[in-house]
Amino acid sequence: MAAMDANLPSPSELSDALAGLAARAESWVVNVDGRAAPGSGFVWSVGVVVTAHHNLERDEVVVGLPDGRAAAAEVAGRDPATDVAVLRVDTGAASAPAWADADALRAGQLLLGVTRPGRAPRVALGCLARVSGAWRAPTGGRLDRYLEADVTLHPGLSGGLAVDMAGRAAGMLCAGIARGTPLVIPEPTLSRVVAELLGHGRVRRGFLGVATLPVRLPEHLARAAGRAGALLVSAVEPGSPADKAGLLLGDALLSIDGRPVSSMGDLLPLLDEDRIGRSLEVQFVRGGEIRSLALEVGVRGGTR
Repeated sequence: MAAMDANLPSPSELSDALAGLAARAESWVVNVDGRAAPGSGFVWSVGVVVTAHHNLERDEVVVGLPDGRAAAAEVAGRDPATDVAVLRVDTGAASAPAWADADALRAGQLLLGVTRPGRAPRVALGCLARVSGAWRAPTGGRLDRYLEADVTLHPGLSGGLAVDMAGRAAGMLCAGIARGTPLVIPEPTLSRVVAELLGHGRVRRGFLGVATLPVRLPEHLARAAGRAGALLVSAVEPGSPADKAGLLLGDALLSIDGRPVSSMGDLLPLLDEDRIGRSLEVQFVRGGEIRSLALEVGVRGGTR
């Protein structure tokens, strides 16, 4: 049997190191009392706490801080699509975490799941089970990386932190986007969403003003368009960007901004907040002819 590497920590040393990491992370994590079930959150910056959107079901929200204080919180904004919410609260001496590089995270890395489902924190050892690139959640939210954690699901998990072995936060733990699957929402996604929520109270998303149905094109049009499917316009909202651009009921959308569209899933990436106000070329079929027009993406809700 090969000799054990003398540089490896003993079980006792490893245990002490994990306990030290947990103690550090506990100073970042808070309890969020915003519904019947317990919830967690964490300090983002002075006076700002981030939690999971689904943790908030009441108008009155109370945050339990690491120093034992309970403080009333104001909901600054929430985004159901990414399951992120932002609270304004007196965070006192509670500190914000240092963040891991989201692009460097790999499957198999050990993690501590640190939550605060009550007055005392809860810590669990797990790992990153699956890691891949940018991902569009079933709720429509855009996550910069897909990070699936192998940690035990428990009440209060969502809103807590996944912490790597260097003592940096890997992201917010969340069980509300993919039911039964604990995900880690990475820092780039949190930064983008939190900035929108603090600035606008919501994440602005693009708006075209059409209802659509997926259809198959007749063979001759499919050959001409170079694709088999399209989105049939079944309704146009009066005064919407689509209405102003001249789209009509019965038009069949082929592409937007050069990207083929044949399902609602194809439209969602074209309606992210960075496209609001941009003019996009829309290619469509009307009366058996392929046409195009320019359409300026609006903002859902009508204000920028």
